[in-house]
Amino acid sequence: MKAVVIEHFAIPLSIQQVADPAPEPHGVVVKVMANGVCRSDWHAWMGHDSDVVLPHVPGHELAGTVEAVGKDVTRWRVGDRVTVPFVGGCGHCPECHSGNHQVCDSQFQPGFTHWGSFAEYVSIHYADVNLVALPETLDFSTAASLGCRFVTSFRAVVDQGRAAPGQWVAVHGCGGVGLSAVMIATALGANVVAVDISEDALTLAHKLGAVATVNAGEVVSVVEAVREITRGGAHVSLDALGHPTTCFNSIGNLRKRGRHVQVGLMLADHSTPAIPMSQVIANELEIFGSHGMQAHRYGDMMAMIESGKLTPERLIGRRITLEQSIEALVSMDKFESAGVTVVTQF
Repeated sequence: MKAVVIEHFAIPLSIQQVADPAPEPHGVVVKVMANGVCRSDWHAWMGHDSDVVLPHVPGHELAGTVEAVGKDVTRWRVGDRVTVPFVGGCGHCPECHSGNHQVCDSQFQPGFTHWGSFAEYVSIHYADVNLVALPETLDFSTAASLGCRFVTSFRAVVDQGRAAPGQWVAVHGCGGVGLSAVMIATALGANVVAVDISEDALTLAHKLGAVATVNAGEVVSVVEAVREITRGGAHVSLDALGHPTTCFNSIGNLRKRGRHVQVGLMLADHSTPAIPMSQVIANELEIFGSHGMQAHRYGDMMAMIESGKLTPERLIGRRITLEQSIEALVSMDKFESAGVTVVTQF
């Protein structure tokens, strides 16, 4: 099969012909019909993730059809239209038994723990636990865009942040994760303040429902700007970028007993950011992480998509070829385009 291969960290990738994957006894092979280009893939290419062993095929936001089925799989057949969370559970550990597959003790992640979906085919483990069926009404490009950024935002806003109608939600960083959070929080009836340094991103955030925007490059203090807009601070705030500055601002702009959700990855030099701990203690703030979403939680999100309350297709920016994905991937840290870039031609 044709695939994008990382042979050396932070060195240009290449398109290569590699062996087709075979399904694990508990897994399937998916023919990739669409694959999102995510900043997490950039982290893998840079060598920030210890799970990545070279040579390596990145990619974790995928949708497609089942091509081959392992002997122990009972729920899936060749030809089924599917997607999968970027964090998969084994189904057997204590965390999985508690329903928290997103923090499985033996989790697998396509594009990190094993070869991913910047390729014509990808192997998916523990298929009966992790695959999600796609309705015919949902196109593959939109389905692929759900796999990391949208579902992580859904869990961050709904399950971790517990955003409620009428509350103020601040979203720091309006890339794919942040724009997803804007849309989801708005659908829940919350009032969203979007923060970014790109006017294009802020314009799109406004179109997706943000009632106010803050250009972080044009204000003296993001924290004070958000506090002024929300008349005292956000009830829920998300760092959707993953940077010490956005993390600090997200915590700092909370009102008393507010909830910060860390969504953007904090890796390498950013792994130990400074936070205003005195404020956390004095104001009884809550700090949460958000790491993907379990396959069994897709139902509520899919229902909101089918009802029209959520329209993730509006987040899609460019549709590109596998060859073009190399430039798109290595440029992820430049934040040059708004919306989600999806590979649709392999």
